[in-house]
Amino acid sequence: MTSATEPDVVDILTADHRDVTALIGEIWTITDPMIRRDLMDTAISELVRHAVAEEMYVYPAMRKHLPDGEKSVEHDIKEHKELEELMKRLENAEVSSPSFEEALRELEAVLADHVQDEESDQFPELRKHIPREEMVELAGKVETAKRLAPTRPHPGAPNSELFHKLVGPGVGLVDRLRDKLTGRATK
Repeated sequence: MTSATEPDVVDILTADHRDVTALIGEIWTITDPMIRRDLMDTAISELVRHAVAEEMYVYPAMRKHLPDGEKSVEHDIKEHKELEELMKRLENAEVSSPSFEEALRELEAVLADHVQDEESDQFPELRKHIPREEMVELAGKVETAKRLAPTRPHPGAPNSELFHKLVGPGVGLVDRLRDKLTGRATK
């Protein structure tokens, strides 16, 4: 039995949206290149983990429970691909360059659209069509997936539940090892 105060998957994902949006907002205010890079790497890491967790658990639930679930998932996966490409550009760009700021502006716009779609349309539909107990269970699965997920964008990899469940933990392990060896900020 779940309590009314336990966060459900919408609570978790909405908090992720707020955290990443705040990080991006902070990046715009920072001029120190090292701090800016650390903040960007952290934002990328959080976004990648969030997207992987959605693809593993939330999108299958949307397909199963929402009337237009398949269409919504297809749209969201396209946005995830776009975000991955932008994150890859940001990962490789010099933080004080115009190309970094251009990619950050694009990322911010795609992310804002994605967040708007999820929070105004999809999340209320999930709460309407999925029992609270299952929504709380999904929250736990999403949190676990985020801990094991990759921390770097892999735009060439499939955005599928099966890929993330079979290969994702290994990719995540390699990413976390690379992060540790290079001192890359991920939290």
